[in-house]
Amino acid sequence: MATLGETLRALKLLTGSRPVKSLLRACHAGRLVGGLSVSLQATPDEVVGPLCHAVGGAARALKVLDVRGGPPLELEVRWGQVHERWALEDVAGLCHNLNDLYRGEASTAAIAVLGDWEDMLQLWCVSRADLPRLLRARVLEDARNVETLRRLAEGSPQTSQPGYP
Repeated sequence: MATLGETLRALKLLTGSRPVKSLLRACHAGRLVGGLSVSLQATPDEVVGPLCHAVGGAARALKVLDVRGGPPLELEVRWGQVHERWALEDVAGLCHNLNDLYRGEASTAAIAVLGDWEDMLQLWCVSRADLPRLLRARVLEDARNVETLRRLAEGSPQTSQPGYP
């Protein structure tokens, strides 16, 4: 079985030559292609722009129409014909909603919520093409939203899960 580093290098998802001890550390160090470290204090409205840019494709067309303070914070968004209000407790909830909104869009990356490291939330935007292989190799097994990622890889409809709106 390939090591974590070998799997990531084979998919061209890792920079640098040092060994990889964990996804969290690699993401925080800026070594994961598509990885983002977000302050635990950041709010969804502060992160939605950079996150949509990292997700790419159709996500770059998302428009935030209004933001209302909370808790929960409420974002009013529009994407094409979709117009929704999202009540969001945190950035992980935003990731869930974005994964759900773009579940059928092959041009967008899936967002893996890897967890906390060094007072930062580690997120990884993974291409839809790479997602099944990463799941088979158990690379994403410890992601907080691994079940969502499995459904996205299978093309199944998304449903809410504990901890996400």
